[in-house]
Amino acid sequence: MEYTDERNRPAPGPPSVEPVRLVDRYGRRVEHPSFALPDASTLIRLHRAMVIARRFDRAADELAGHGLLSSYPSSAGQEAAQVGGVLALSEGDWLFPTYRDAVAVSSHGVDPLKALTPFRTDRRGGYDPHRYRCAPQCTPPATNASKAVEVTYSARRQGRNMAALALVGDGITGTGDARDAYGFAAVWNAPVVFLVRQARWAVDPMAGPMGSVGHDLKGHRVDGGDAAAVYSVVSRALAEARSGGGPALVEVITDTAAPLCHPSGEGRRPEHDPLLRSEALVRREGLLGDPGETERALADFEVRAERVATLLRDRLAGEGASSAPRRWVPAP
Repeated sequence: MEYTDERNRPAPGPPSVEPVRLVDRYGRRVEHPSFALPDASTLIRLHRAMVIARRFDRAADELAGHGLLSSYPSSAGQEAAQVGGVLALSEGDWLFPTYRDAVAVSSHGVDPLKALTPFRTDRRGGYDPHRYRCAPQCTPPATNASKAVEVTYSARRQGRNMAALALVGDGITGTGDARDAYGFAAVWNAPVVFLVRQARWAVDPMAGPMGSVGHDLKGHRVDGGDAAAVYSVVSRALAEARSGGGPALVEVITDTAAPLCHPSGEGRRPEHDPLLRSEALVRREGLLGDPGETERALADFEVRAERVATLLRDRLAGEGASSAPRRWVPAP
């Protein structure tokens, strides 16, 4: 399609204030006037990917505890935001992660061990960004927001039809770097979706959808315990961005069991756990078959997740004793 630097789209409407929710804490469908529940195959993909993602995150945290990683910033509790956003990307789209997004990077198809390279005191990024269409993980966390705008603007000038998902969080969503990225994306009509993760207990109203008003971005707020809602909202935002509809800011309200948990020590509450909600939906809807088939399929997801964790642990221990890299063989 033809692109120009002129913004030929109408000004975005007011952002949503109430979080988009398509599945409640009991796994029941929730009707929404603007967004629909994804199809059964997508819901199964989301749940399977989140099961593997959480086990990967826990394994990496354990490896850091045993000294095999210099550190590891866990993102436990944010699986719906990371997996739901990443699976919404099309083949030609790019992902721009932060340092806390190893789960998103591995869910995007990058070798899990290579996704942990920044935490192995290695100056290299670990993977080829062009091969995976995934920028290196970075800190400060808003750095890649501007990079996403630059890459998509350049691609648009070359006539390439693509979009980018920029992950933002860790309390920097209202800082200068992030706001500069929002502003340039709006002025250049760049096909970027900023996925902002906000802790449920510390939401900055001007960093989320309300903050998008002054930057001329479409704004959405999503329940961070609902992977189906994240997927639906981000999918539409990316499609609109590709077609010239302009950038968007999607705020996902999350709980986390990571060190950035509630100051009172409450951490993640069960009703906000994305895996429990997703599993409840799968069981209630019978997406995997009858009860017996469901139990077997869910057990198989756990086996696959454990296989990934075991292979990751064995490879990291082996490479610690030898400089020769070992080939990654994904779980079947």
